[in-house]
Amino acid sequence: MTATIDRSTTTPPRPKRRATASREGTGPVRHSRRTKALVLGGVVFFTLYSLAPVWWLIVSATKNQSDLYTTNGLWFSDLHFTDNLKALFTYQDGIFLKWLWNTLYYGVVGTAGMTLVCVACGYGLAMYQFRGRGVLMGCIIGSFLVPHALLTIPSFLLFTDLRMVDTPSAIIVPSLFNAFSVYLAKVYAEGAIPPELIEAARIDGAGEYRIFFTVGARLMSTGAATIFLLGFVGSWNSFFGPLVFLRTPEKWTVMVGLYSWLKVKVDTSADLTGMVVVGSLLSLIPMVILMISMQRFWRSGVTLGSLK
Repeated sequence: MTATIDRSTTTPPRPKRRATASREGTGPVRHSRRTKALVLGGVVFFTLYSLAPVWWLIVSATKNQSDLYTTNGLWFSDLHFTDNLKALFTYQDGIFLKWLWNTLYYGVVGTAGMTLVCVACGYGLAMYQFRGRGVLMGCIIGSFLVPHALLTIPSFLLFTDLRMVDTPSAIIVPSLFNAFSVYLAKVYAEGAIPPELIEAARIDGAGEYRIFFTVGARLMSTGAATIFLLGFVGSWNSFFGPLVFLRTPEKWTVMVGLYSWLKVKVDTSADLTGMVVVGSLLSLIPMVILMISMQRFWRSGVTLGSLK
């Protein structure tokens, strides 16, 4: 009886373990190869999809007006890049440089102010308890649902009453406020700033403004860098706002200015497509410099998170 019980309890599980081990040994290998192939194919497709327009822009910027339409768009022809640059910077007394400066000025001033405002608001919502805090957060999140296009006419009427139309303030002032950036700063502050550190600073006698600038803002540097980058990219690529609120060509941004040159081809027989292509290529350079220069903020943030 004892021998029967021992065989029934010890012997049967062995084949199951072998079968399970065989399935565990062969299954993941097939799944891993398939996954690697899918991931590799997706990366290759995404890379080609992302870089193909940039490659076309680089190739087209080296061609003259006739080669731009008659030669292969993905390969070089006769090089006229220097001539295209001279035409770009001398057309209409070099107004392209003015557009570049306007775009940089609107982007840096508006985005820097927006970053300070949103980081301070997010810090306040995360670190302080006050009445109506939940309602305020609900209003901030609910504002995501309002399309910006619906605010164009009320904003235009308001700026007209304030005499801000066709001034830099019409571009900079609206960019100072961003509900999504406030929400992002609030979420980041909740995870990056320990409340005990704030209490310790208060016990040492530091004021609230000093605590924010010396403790809170420094711990939120990675989140602030992300907010600044997203805001600057949005401001640099902004088209609808400058098109509606700016009338004088000397106050336009790069996007609106290049669009006006493309519109010349429709209204008259002149064709400025070549200069638009070269101008579009040059307008990418500040974005590339910004992305490379801000990598250290994200690297330091990731290192700080791993130490935690």
